[in-house]
Amino acid sequence: MHQFSFLRVASVSAVGAFLDWGLEKELLVPFREQRQKMEEGRWYIVYLDIDKETDRLYATNKIEKRLKNNELTVGEGDAVDVMIMKKTDLGFSVIINQQHEGLIFESDIFTKLNIGDKVTGYVKQIRDDNKIDITLQPIGFENFNDPNCEMILAKLQANKGFLPLADKSTPEEIYETLKISKKTYKKAIGTLYKQRKIILQPDGIKLV
Repeated sequence: MHQFSFLRVASVSAVGAFLDWGLEKELLVPFREQRQKMEEGRWYIVYLDIDKETDRLYATNKIEKRLKNNELTVGEGDAVDVMIMKKTDLGFSVIINQQHEGLIFESDIFTKLNIGDKVTGYVKQIRDDNKIDITLQPIGFENFNDPNCEMILAKLQANKGFLPLADKSTPEEIYETLKISKKTYKKAIGTLYKQRKIILQPDGIKLV
């Protein structure tokens, strides 16, 4: 198997946790392969592997040791398969192509993400220590083709050319209306303003 999956704990016994993975026989996560005691009904990202001694399939949620960044198989600008692994202070840690660990910074997130989500990402930067920065937009994507700009224009047209979102609007108000972060919103309206497609007003933005 040798892959990462997002699975639910169906039951817990004296030998470990059993995962529902769509087959009649559930998948065991032995206690020694649990970072913390796994709970029935909860979902976890696990790595599926073969026990060399018994030749049996098992799962582990000690997943970081299964991710290798010492020899990378991706380059800057590459489109990659991404699984959302965990929330951090900087954004989200992710699994790249079932092999490497990366990070999506908060400023590059323009949609709601959940642990276990699978999305297409792009290698934004590979740092000197082989840490990988991921973005959810294609590298070199021109601002005038920014999907957030197009979405905001569509929202303006649907709301008679005005949105009551201004610099003082809270991140929650912006996300509730547009489903993007305040930082992403400010970048998009900056682009639209430079293109003279909108007017910035104290109480919101207006379509030219």
